[in-house]
Amino acid sequence: MIPSTDQPVAARPLRLWDAFAFPLFRAIWLAAFVSNIGTWMQNMAGVWLLTTLASSQVLVALMQTATSLPVFLLSIPAGALADLIDRRRLLLITQGFMAVVALSLGIGTLLHIIRPEAILGFTFLLGIGAVLNGPAWQSLTPELVSRQVLPVALTLNGVSINLSRAIGPALGGLIIAYYSPGYVFLLNGLSFGATFLVIYRWQRTPVTRTLPVEDFVTALRAGIRYVWFTPLLHAILIRAFAFTFGASALWALLSLVVARQLHMDSGVYGLMLTWLGAGAVTGALVLTRLTQQISANVRIFMAILAFVAVNVCMGLATSLWVLYPVLFLAGMAWLMALTSLNVSVQLNLPKWVQARVLSIYQLVFQGGMALGSIVWGTVAGHYGLPVTFLLAAGWMAVSTLLAIPFRLPVGEVRDFSPAERGTHPTFTGVIQPEQGPVVVMVEYRVRVQDQPAFLKAMDGLKRLRRRDGALRGGVFTDATDPERQVEFFVVASWAEHLRQHQRLTNDDLHIQQAVRQYHIGPDRPKVHHFVAPSEDVMPVAMNDTTKWEGG
Repeated sequence: MIPSTDQPVAARPLRLWDAFAFPLFRAIWLAAFVSNIGTWMQNMAGVWLLTTLASSQVLVALMQTATSLPVFLLSIPAGALADLIDRRRLLLITQGFMAVVALSLGIGTLLHIIRPEAILGFTFLLGIGAVLNGPAWQSLTPELVSRQVLPVALTLNGVSINLSRAIGPALGGLIIAYYSPGYVFLLNGLSFGATFLVIYRWQRTPVTRTLPVEDFVTALRAGIRYVWFTPLLHAILIRAFAFTFGASALWALLSLVVARQLHMDSGVYGLMLTWLGAGAVTGALVLTRLTQQISANVRIFMAILAFVAVNVCMGLATSLWVLYPVLFLAGMAWLMALTSLNVSVQLNLPKWVQARVLSIYQLVFQGGMALGSIVWGTVAGHYGLPVTFLLAAGWMAVSTLLAIPFRLPVGEVRDFSPAERGTHPTFTGVIQPEQGPVVVMVEYRVRVQDQPAFLKAMDGLKRLRRRDGALRGGVFTDATDPERQVEFFVVASWAEHLRQHQRLTNDDLHIQQAVRQYHIGPDRPKVHHFVAPSEDVMPVAMNDTTKWEGG
């Protein structure tokens, strides 16, 4: 068995390899690296096989649809699943499923019984497995390493993806040239099997729950609601979309640059991908030091400027030897931006909603890539490659202005562990978890002259209530007693209200304190709970005070 030990790193500058000090992360990273190579081999072999078997260009074009459609259909539901059920079990299911699909495709190809439509079907199934696997896999890393080492661990994950992108297609091409695409599919299936075994040996600490598990729809809404009411995440998502939209021009049009602008063959295309991968690995080494010296905002700014230069060179350069270092720079900039954005998301999420938010982030990221590819491809078809790359460079340059209204967090150490809570309300009757809706009222005593500042502070608390489960809320002044300020909020059920208690983090306490400082009463603010009666449950009475001011 592989235990998930937490080995501390000495107080010194982080090195890229520090994450490998954690045995489970090391084992899973190696398995994922092999699996990523298999995936890129699979993508290349699938397109090649379909091209040789299909007489219709439409079927070949549908290959990209079969790969990307599951992302848009299932990304957010996959995040909800990863937060609801045991992630180890989910990963075992998805890895096993993808292994069976890839092995079946390989056997069918070697037996010469695979038709073009079947290739699309198997590709779509692999896409479903990858999407269901993605949020659980991304949220795995914070469980495997300490928070201190998390940035370099995520950087290594980026290295795995980009390096395998350079190795996989070249290796897949060699196997196809000397043997058959079927062997590529079989190797990919075996790589999923190896990852399955590593996950199977992981002794994950069971997650204890004191409340009933959310149903799927409730969990889905909770994830979307959390993103909607968290402005910090808006900044990350907007910056991620803007970057991937502009950077997608390189990924979408690189093959056309090789074939039509440089008049070279597929071997040169593979070599260019290798330069991209080499740049990404070098960027990982550089990024480890940059992370400790400059902020995420500056790193992303540098990456954007690099892509401005890259896009200009891709549009104007006619020499192959000029483009090699340009692509090396692109690989460095891509990994720098990708890792900086990913770290910003991971370090600003509580565990209870982690996979759901990561799935939304991934959807926005992939959406920028997909939409950008369509837009830049259309522009290239009408105006040519040079104009398209110059327009993409202009987009990247203008996107630097987004750093003004949408700055990423800088140097903030946030504690997303559950806050220490006081006693819950006590009852004189019986209440069921699904009973509701629930109305919570909190009474404050606030001096009249302090009320403008109090209401401003209350805006942050109202956003926190909505983020963690409230359907609506507000603040009212007692007409007969102006100092009496009453906050109310409505929650769908009693179980959901109790989840609000569990979702409160230590980082949220300063928001409550910002409101609490204006309360002048001798005791804590009074809290009242009202639960809608149920035909099967007797009415309940609750204490009108609780130590926790969240209700």
